[in-house]
Amino acid sequence: MSATAVLGRRERTKQANRAAILEAARRVFAGLGYGAASVRDIVRATDLATGTFYNYFPDKEAVFRALVDEFAEEARRRVREARLRATSAAAFVEDAYRAYFEYVVEDPEMVLVIRRNMGTVRTLFGDTQLPASTQELAADLRAAVARGLLPALDTDYAAHAMVVVGIELGERLIERDPPDVDGATAFASGLFLGGLERLAGNAAGPIGGR
Repeated sequence: MSATAVLGRRERTKQANRAAILEAARRVFAGLGYGAASVRDIVRATDLATGTFYNYFPDKEAVFRALVDEFAEEARRRVREARLRATSAAAFVEDAYRAYFEYVVEDPEMVLVIRRNMGTVRTLFGDTQLPASTQELAADLRAAVARGLLPALDTDYAAHAMVVVGIELGERLIERDPPDVDGATAFASGLFLGGLERLAGNAAGPIGGR
């Protein structure tokens, strides 16, 4: 077997091991909660040795961070794509919220991980994922204002308010049975589109028809 083939096989093994650890961690954090879970619990949920776990993650916090980071980064990607496609104020707000809320309920197990460990999520990620989401949204708001899609507004205040509302409604959304994506999208969108109408002075009637 060539050196290239050997390296390729090793890389596939590494990827498979890491994926197995993350998948096991999802089940463990969803079932036991972050506080009660241990590295041993995660390893037991795989076919791997304990030493293999430590080849990829130094502790349970690291694997928890990896899970939430991947979930949050994909959520940000989907939401930003929706905003960048928007051709009206209504689409800018509504499509982004819908993309986020649909993603929140798309993965029930990961949703359970986040819901069961919301305190840990806030503690570990309050200074990373939230600022990143807010900065991206503020940049997109400035671009939308420059394009004439949105009226002039304080993009810093707006970005913080919109992100926090999304997070809080997303948390509430996953507590409902069944999750009400349409209701959450309509509420969040109506809240901010109404504010944008006031900022625009209602000069031309309701803002941002789709």
